[in-house]
Amino acid sequence: MSTPPDVALSVVRVSYSGRLGYRPPDCACGWGALRHGGRPARRHVYVAQRPLTWRRAPVKERSATFSWRRGTGLRGVGARDDVAAGTRPGCHNRLVTAPVRRDVVILGSTGSVGTQALDVVAANRDRFAVVGLASGGRRPELLAAQALEHGVEVLAVARASAAQDVQLALYAEATRRGWSQGNARLPRLLAGPDAPTELAGLGCDVVLNAMDGAAGLSPTLAALQAGTPLALANKESLIIGGELVTAAAAPGQLVPVDSEHSALAQALRGEDPADIARLVVTASGGPFRGRTRAELADVTPEQALAHPTWAMGPVITVNSATLMNKGLEVIEAHLLFGIDFGRIEVVVHPQSVVHSMVEFVDGSTIAQASPPDMRLPIALGLGWPQRVPGAAPPCDWTAATAWDFAPLDDEAFPAVRLARLAGARGGTAPAVLNAANEVCVEAFLTGRLGFLAIGDIVGAVLAEALAEAPAADPVPSSGEPAARQPLTVDAVLAADRWARERAGALVESGREPS
Repeated sequence: MSTPPDVALSVVRVSYSGRLGYRPPDCACGWGALRHGGRPARRHVYVAQRPLTWRRAPVKERSATFSWRRGTGLRGVGARDDVAAGTRPGCHNRLVTAPVRRDVVILGSTGSVGTQALDVVAANRDRFAVVGLASGGRRPELLAAQALEHGVEVLAVARASAAQDVQLALYAEATRRGWSQGNARLPRLLAGPDAPTELAGLGCDVVLNAMDGAAGLSPTLAALQAGTPLALANKESLIIGGELVTAAAAPGQLVPVDSEHSALAQALRGEDPADIARLVVTASGGPFRGRTRAELADVTPEQALAHPTWAMGPVITVNSATLMNKGLEVIEAHLLFGIDFGRIEVVVHPQSVVHSMVEFVDGSTIAQASPPDMRLPIALGLGWPQRVPGAAPPCDWTAATAWDFAPLDDEAFPAVRLARLAGARGGTAPAVLNAANEVCVEAFLTGRLGFLAIGDIVGAVLAEALAEAPAADPVPSSGEPAARQPLTVDAVLAADRWARERAGALVESGREPS
């Protein structure tokens, strides 16, 4: 089948008038064309319009969508100064009577968070419009349906080999919707490993990064460097990127989408960092809550995937069963809010209604509570700092209920302890932790590794890296354990590769790590 003229398979930086990459100034201060303070924007992207004619357009001001109280010490989120005044975020030159519709790019659109984000957009088309989607390419029919349902202009597919499958799926979906009569227009297609990064860097009102694993790091950095507000569901990119990501983010540019960190962000709005005693991150406990280590020896992938409260993808569901997901969230909380690890606690809360809490120095605690529904933190991430009415059902306060809280069993679930160790060391240690864990989880899901061996091998790989890698030492050769390397993107990727190879070798050897 020949390719119609509306579809381009080459990886190009594509946008279109009024959406990706450019927004005309809204007021006298030149929002969208100039940085506030009268300094010209230095970053530019090239914007293509149909037919392909190129022009240079300035990216709008970093953090122009949100205005944050400076000097709070909170790296990812903070309180807005201009809400009460009724002004447009980041600009005090005109009043706003209603939320401005935001153009959204969703990375990982066919995954659990991505599909729920599209549900939020579909229910609030006056608030959000999807202008770009990215996926790995494993579900081409779903990606094609999403693209045409939302009138998406640009698609990005990470696996170049999947480009033809996506193209054919677009033809089929377009025909079903009346493409042959000219009633549907196919989006442009970016293909290849860098395609999601290209899309993330084009510039829009908000990028939602819901990709899986370490692959989300480059798109996260691209969105931040383009000055685009980033709703971050891909916690791994922050955890392994560490200071690379926090340094790239302007104040308020990075908004968490994990339910726990969204809860913390809400509880911390307007608060003085000096008043924070500790952060309390809640964990459901997963499907094996209450079991001893001995009772976990024979659990199966099917049992691990049966989460009692959340419907998620397989990797994050297994991470919830091992509590590695909670360990990663401890590192994420440290990076987002600048709170040291000694003041970040994890408690087991099986109802998953209280998503996190902040305890203050005067003894008071602020908790964020809502039924377990990811649409709420997703909607808040897309619309931050404004709330989206009806994003998810509220708690029913007329019904009798009970909430339970219990301490974490570190012996049965060592993942949080390992994550604290990696996070405290910093550098590339979190990348080692994450990569080894991803390898072990994949081996467990395919029946090549036992459940308890996940934590054992991750701990062994991390210990090996840290034992031979003093935090401040330079790396003398590429063969050294990757945690020795100074923190650069190349060092993070090298750490990821080393840990995957080492964990893979331990999995294939069939031996318990010493």
